[in-house]
Amino acid sequence: MATTVEQPKAEEQAAAVAHSSAYISVSPHIKGKYSTSGIMWAVNIALAPAAVSGAYYFGMHGIMTLFLCIGASVLCEYLYELLLNQKITIRDGSAFLTGLLLAMNLPANVPFYIPLVGSVVAIVLTKQLFGGLGFNLFNPALLARAFLMISFPKILTTWTAPVESFMSSDAVTTATPLGILKIDGYQQLIETFGSKADLYLSLLFGNRSGCIGETAIIALIAGGIFLLATKIISWHIPVAYLGTAALMAWIFGAKGAFFAGDPLLHLLSGGIMLGAFFMATDYVTSPMSSIGKIVFGFGCGFLTMLIRLKGGYPEGVMFSILIMNCFAPLIDKAFQPKVFGSVKVKGRAS
Repeated sequence: MATTVEQPKAEEQAAAVAHSSAYISVSPHIKGKYSTSGIMWAVNIALAPAAVSGAYYFGMHGIMTLFLCIGASVLCEYLYELLLNQKITIRDGSAFLTGLLLAMNLPANVPFYIPLVGSVVAIVLTKQLFGGLGFNLFNPALLARAFLMISFPKILTTWTAPVESFMSSDAVTTATPLGILKIDGYQQLIETFGSKADLYLSLLFGNRSGCIGETAIIALIAGGIFLLATKIISWHIPVAYLGTAALMAWIFGAKGAFFAGDPLLHLLSGGIMLGAFFMATDYVTSPMSSIGKIVFGFGCGFLTMLIRLKGGYPEGVMFSILIMNCFAPLIDKAFQPKVFGSVKVKGRAS
């Protein structure tokens, strides 16, 4: 009788294990109320106001670049998975997000082939060849932009001023605020915009040249607050990133004097808000622990300002995040949480 009673129990346990194995992946496991698809589409929603602002300020050029980047990224993922007989994952929103971020890191008036080449690099080379979502070492959109910057430097550094009409296709080339600051200095930048107050307002609301995602900083801040409020991201990386950048701008930002820089100018210029809230916080390419995230954010802020103030480029967000992506595994290893109940023996936890 004992065997007849225990046999069903053993079969039930085996069935439960088999059932659970279909849903449990390898460690680490993070329990949360959002699925991968839910997270990706939430970030897309958070970026929507800034994308609409970019389309408004840059007219048809901005709209076409957004459309081409998103469409090409989704198509690349679909075709790659179809040809290799893999599960089609375009509905999870990750390819859409990669295309959106790529577009927001590009000038509005790039030729049509730039979004196409960038999408192939981002989706196929950076993401799929490494195993798909969750296995990429670098942020796909940023690595694609770095590839495009190296391959087409003149196109990627030609900026257009905001257009007069939403449906306009006219493009007038002009320098970015960081470009003016780098070449002509702080006073010339203020004179270009009329006054310091006008400069801040233009930066905050997006009425200046730059990448599509550099416009309307207020929209990016609103999207970042949404992600923080819904706990899609934590405060550690954005605060460490922006705080470090502001501190360095204040201490070293003025020529010939310490503690005389303009931190607000640097926080509202370039792609630092886009990077701090939407790219440095990427789950796959950033550390997992809270301390690790702070170290990661500090590194991003330090490198961004080092490049802006001392490097040859007026902007350093892209390079800083890609460099820190390299260090993310090392940071995770250095700040790995102590296992509950472990005992440190001869320098090792056991």
